[in-house]
This record gives sequence, C-alpha cells and structure tokens, in this order.
Amino acid sequence: MQFHIQEMMSKNLQSTIEKQQDVSKLFQDRRDVLETGPLHVSLTVTGYEQFIVVEGQLTIDVTMACSRCLEPAREDVTIPFMEKFKPVEVMTEEDEEEEESDFIEITNDKLDLLPYLEESLLLFLPFAPLCNNDCKGLCQHCGQNLNEGSCTCKADHIDPRFEALKDFFKQ
Repeated sequence: MQFHIQEMMSKNLQSTIEKQQDVSKLFQDRRDVLETGPLHVSLTVTGYEQFIVVEGQLTIDVTMACSRCLEPAREDVTIPFMEKFKPVEVMTEEDEEEEESDFIEITNDKLDLLPYLEESLLLFLPFAPLCNNDCKGLCQHCGQNLNEGSCTCKADHIDPRFEALKDFFKQ
C-alpha cells in the first residue's frame, strides 16, 4: 500500500484501496489477543495540490481474552480512518509553527500506509473486552469461573487492616 506522493498531488488523482491485510505478526507477542482474522482495508486516497487525504475504514474480527473470566471474547472492530499527509518541502511556516498540525509530514516520495493502519488498529482495540455484558468473572480466592457456577469460598472476607472495626457498630 504505497503511493507516489508527487504523482498523486500533481495529477489530483484519486485511488481506492480494497484489500485484506494479514496482521497476525502484529499480535504475536500479545497474550490477550487469542486469534485475529485479516484486516479488511477500505480506503480512498485523494491527491490535492499540496497534500494527500486518506480516508475510509478498517474492519477486523478479533478473539481476545475476556477481561473478567479469561474466556474467549469475539469482537468485531470497525475503525474509522482519516489522515492528511503533506511533503516536508510543501510545509509552510504556519504549518510548522502549529503544534497540533492536521498534517503528517512525509520526507520521501513514497507514502507507505501500513504503519499508520497498524497504529490505528492497535489504538482502537477494546481495552477491556467482555465475553458478555453479564460476565461474573472469576472468584478472587479460588479462581472458579462464576459464570459456570458458584464456589464455596466465604464472601465475608475482611481486610486485616480493617478487622478491628468490624464490631464497631454492634453496640
């Protein structure tokens, strides 16, 4: 997914990308991501006189560990994508002075979109996925999955730092 910046800008070209990208290597060291499908990329790249706009959406099916019970939780993630790219030689003093510029500076003539797509994917993954909204999680003492059944642990465990206060209101 590379484009020649000068060619896109000089001819005001518009290009559409419909592609499936394998991103399994991106998650190989993450234990919370159990399985991923391909990343479906649907983007439109438009060249203007001074910059390039890339917009569209990314979709992926991800199976992650539930944040409460650690069972597999399937997530269908849809990510809106919109970035503006501008060559460094076209950047004006006004663009450079702004700390929060809307443009990403590009130093060479080729624009590779893959790192930007991967960054968006990692940022939009669910932080605390759930297998279902009513997930009860694991027992904090014995580790029993409370969705499958209850455990025999005492529920009235008192923090030892507050144990002296347990009889305070009984009088």
